[in-house]
Amino acid sequence: ESFLATQALEGAEQLLGAESRSLRSLLFEGDERTMFVAGKANQLLDWHASHRFCGYCGGSTIPDRSGQALFCDTCKHSFFPRINPCAIMLVVDGRRILLARNARYRTGFYSCLAGFIEVGESAEDTVKREVMEEVGVEVDNIRYFKSQSWPFPSQLMLGFFADYVSGDIVPEPGEIEEADWYDIDDLPNIPAANISVAGQLIEHYVRRMQSQSG
Repeated sequence: ESFLATQALEGAEQLLGAESRSLRSLLFEGDERTMFVAGKANQLLDWHASHRFCGYCGGSTIPDRSGQALFCDTCKHSFFPRINPCAIMLVVDGRRILLARNARYRTGFYSCLAGFIEVGESAEDTVKREVMEEVGVEVDNIRYFKSQSWPFPSQLMLGFFADYVSGDIVPEPGEIEEADWYDIDDLPNIPAANISVAGQLIEHYVRRMQSQSG
């Protein structure tokens, strides 16, 4: 199945009889197929726009027929879409889970901690580092859950559970607006499980703990 992705010109909605929608608005509708197509298109268009010139010689790049690779006709290097790996983790302690509000993205949700994987790190290293940096606590027993493409603009989110070991919560200034422990039966406003791996991490853990206590 093939799709055509292009930057919309001003007035394209009237010309095509279409409706202009933001990518994030599609996310909250829960239509996985539409979100997959629109998300992939957004990532490719962003990559094409930011890689118009070769990083080796400065020559112009040319897309191949698929649109998923760029080629420098001057020095013959090929380039492929960049995907930025991130770890997203739910810190747990029995019936308590650690949730936080991001200082930069005021969505109103309390969610999992997350951060980019740095050069030389494993995903598990990132989990430990990010939790310590963002809230000042130590974790262990890190276990992989699942992944999700996150096209804002081109992340691959790797979801983990991590057990609390020690430390008091100290939110990182400028990064974390608020962070606290929440009982699984008394949670704040959290992301829906049908739109993000953060919501799926929370839902999975809550259901497992409730089934054990039931």
